[in-house]
Amino acid sequence: EILLEHGYNTFAIGKWHLTAPEETTAAGPFHRWPLGRGFERYYGFLGGDTDQWYPDLTYDNHGITPPKTPQEGYHLNIDLADKAIEFIQDAQVTAPDKPFFLYYATGAAHAPHHVEREWADKYKGRFDMGWDKYREEVFERQKELGIIPADSELSVRDPDVQAWDTLSPDARRMYTREMEVFAGFMSQTDHHFGRILDFLEKIGELDNTLVVVLSDNGASGEGGPNGSINE
Repeated sequence: EILLEHGYNTFAIGKWHLTAPEETTAAGPFHRWPLGRGFERYYGFLGGDTDQWYPDLTYDNHGITPPKTPQEGYHLNIDLADKAIEFIQDAQVTAPDKPFFLYYATGAAHAPHHVEREWADKYKGRFDMGWDKYREEVFERQKELGIIPADSELSVRDPDVQAWDTLSPDARRMYTREMEVFAGFMSQTDHHFGRILDFLEKIGELDNTLVVVLSDNGASGEGGPNGSINE
């Protein structure tokens, strides 16, 4: 709202989840939708999560159906990046010197974890060691990279998470694949966000743009030890 008052174009893309559910119908009220909170254009989903193949999409103040099917190459991350580029381009064509603010919130890596098979397959075998060994490897890499102090000590494993060496072969295969899918989902998200940065570079605005990266609330346990697999 403040940036809009100071001459910015303001765009919101992706997850909103800041409107009471009973206010997200076609009857509104719309004052807590993105366009009621200082954004001039919006494309995304109002809920806490949505299907990445068949999302519950909102365009400005009305619901729409996805422009394509998954069989035709649709994925929400592709669509969101396309729309972000489109919004920026529309403004740049007529007012190239006008600044913009883009709030870009993907559905990744919130559940449901949906990604094209080729992205998940890139990580085939990368997590076969299991999560107990994996957290040790990540911890050592973080020390090597200086992310955490070199004398840090790894915390005791979470007792609510099953010990990897107690799992059956079938369980290990399932959980390994879940990790591959999650990693693929993150890489695919990275790729499509990269398309937005590439576009900014193409129009000569990348060095004139501040990119602020914020995390969501992190891992969540309501799915139980097996995770949420019913979405």
